Amino acid sequence: MPEVHIADHPLIKHKLSLMRKKDAPTAKFRQLLNEISMLLGYEVTRDLKLEDVEIETPIQTMMAPRLAGKKLVLISILRAGNGLLEGMLDLIPSARVGHVGLYRDPKTLVAVEYYFKVPEDLSDRPVLALDPMLATGNSAVAAVQRIKEAGARNIKMVCLLAAPEGIETFHAAHPDVPIYTAALDSHLNDHGYIVPGLGDAGDRIYGTK
Repeated sequence: MPEVHIADHPLIKHKLSLMRKKDAPTAKFRQLLNEISMLLGYEVTRDLKLEDVEIETPIQTMMAPRLAGKKLVLISILRAGNGLLEGMLDLIPSARVGHVGLYRDPKTLVAVEYYFKVPEDLSDRPVLALDPMLATGNSAVAAVQRIKEAGARNIKMVCLLAAPEGIETFHAAHPDVPIYTAALDSHLNDHGYIVPGLGDAGDRIYGTK
């Protein structure tokens, strides 16, 4: 079974429950997503490499750990991925940022690309692909394939909610890419929405419905 990491921190569970409520205001939903993004950021960056460098404290010099290698890349799968991106950038402000624009065809549920812009040198950088909902998995599969084509070799998929169908589809295409999520929900409905889920994440982030 490919890697699926479910963050079980009490604060993540509590904040996610508040987000799921259908009467949560747009501003509150956005704030909670930002907070959960930072908490997920702690989980997904646990294995970043460190190196010891000499620094000077007010008392003496010492060898202290800092992040090693090239800076992390955060790639938002538009448009809802920007909701995760903002919280991640608060935690890792030096990260490089990319965007993959995809929309889901309402009839076929297939992902259609309309924008792609990522940093150079992806082959030497850890990459986090961000999309709140791993539902059918089609958008995530297409986005990660494009990210791989751009040279990325060390990729993690980060989402707020995942459905079993989405995980199966994603890992059939990308068994080498671990998934980090705040929760694994029950299933998809006939319209490809996660159940119990929280609705359309993009609409709830931006108040467009």
